[in-house]
Amino acid sequence: MPSAVARKTLYLASPYGFSAQQKSGPLAELVSALETAGADVWEPFKRNNQVDQTKAGWAYGVGQDDLRDVREADGIFAVVNGCPPDEGVMVELGMAIAWGKPTFLFRDDFRRCTDSEDYPLNLMLYSGLPKHGWERYWFTGVEQIADPGKALAGWLRGN
Repeated sequence: MPSAVARKTLYLASPYGFSAQQKSGPLAELVSALETAGADVWEPFKRNNQVDQTKAGWAYGVGQDDLRDVREADGIFAVVNGCPPDEGVMVELGMAIAWGKPTFLFRDDFRRCTDSEDYPLNLMLYSGLPKHGWERYWFTGVEQIADPGKALAGWLRGN
């Protein structure tokens, strides 16, 4: 009897957890779409922010938990909205790129924030993507997450 293939873990780096409205809207929508596509989503606001913020050291603990999750996840899906994008997301993305994690970028923000003709954001955000075909790792809407022509679908299937 063949064994079940384990779902790949995907760290969801996003600024959406700081607002109740964004948690119940865009964050929930992203988590649902990623899970439907086949990912085991590690969403840090749900996994690591259940802390008593009146206790000393709580922030350090959250940061260490998030760092551990980025290191242990199979890949990262980073929401890079804003000009510039959220600094916490950028740190998480930088760690994932440095550790060689598969990287997927989501931006449904139409503004360009770059000096580059090629990339809509700071060129360093693309250093974890391939030189050619990086657009397959770039998502501009939730409906693209399950698109078989995008890199995430193939990666989740093991291709």
